[in-house]
Amino acid sequence: MYTSKLIQGCMTWGRWGKQLSTSQMASQIEDCLSLGVTTFDHADIYGDYTTEAEFGIAFTESKIKRESIQLISKCGLQLSNSARNNRVKHYQYDSEYIIAQVEQSISNLNCDYLDAFLLHRPSPLMDLQEIAKSIIYLKEQGKIKHFGVSNFTAQQIDLLSAHVEVEGHQLQCSLNYCKPFTNDILQHHLSKQILTMAWSPLGSLHRLHEDNLPLDKVLGEMATRYECEKAQLAIAFLNKHPVGIRSVVGTTQPKRLEALKEALAMELSLQDWFLILEASRGHEVD
Repeated sequence: MYTSKLIQGCMTWGRWGKQLSTSQMASQIEDCLSLGVTTFDHADIYGDYTTEAEFGIAFTESKIKRESIQLISKCGLQLSNSARNNRVKHYQYDSEYIIAQVEQSISNLNCDYLDAFLLHRPSPLMDLQEIAKSIIYLKEQGKIKHFGVSNFTAQQIDLLSAHVEVEGHQLQCSLNYCKPFTNDILQHHLSKQILTMAWSPLGSLHRLHEDNLPLDKVLGEMATRYECEKAQLAIAFLNKHPVGIRSVVGTTQPKRLEALKEALAMELSLQDWFLILEASRGHEVD
């Protein structure tokens, strides 16, 4: 399962954030490619079910070849939405729905296939055989290249893997959300050769001075010593793990994206990594 080392998250490109025009989105895609960021992360719900289609129009306008990029999308999380007759936020993973949503994402994105398709979040009502049936069909039809999950536990991944191969996992992981470093999920990925993607990899850097002053202080001191930005330290912190975490970043500023890419070449010392972990958790390792 291939992705660029940084993945461009598209959640805020449309109605849920920047509200980029078609030409702005097309330029953004081109800027990403010029920096070697070739993977774009979507979900059917982004922009209240509108951002994928807006991206697809912009992608067509950009004239970029389909094989030059990788497209990820997710489904399963149903938002309260009158157009869908959804009275309550819920999960839906019946085979018919999964297939229909993948086909809709492909249509929205103006492409013939998804490079990776993920289940957005686990549902307490998941029928694993039903899910597997839809994934096998979608792969056989060439509509998805790879299959993965998002926000699952190691046990949930293993249970699903008994029915269909799970090749990738997108989870919350950052310098101020360090649970994956201590709850064995990343070691599980290593042992099973599961591609690891981190959403919100920068955490809450913008409010660390309020939420975690000790961590903010440690990062400030390290930023001076490493001659870098705090955001670059956040990426370098994740990148040090041997699983090879791919960060899903949401910035729409090319210079900031370039800086985050430069962070992939940074090498935090072993003790500095543990200083960050200690400041994040509020206590030293056992």
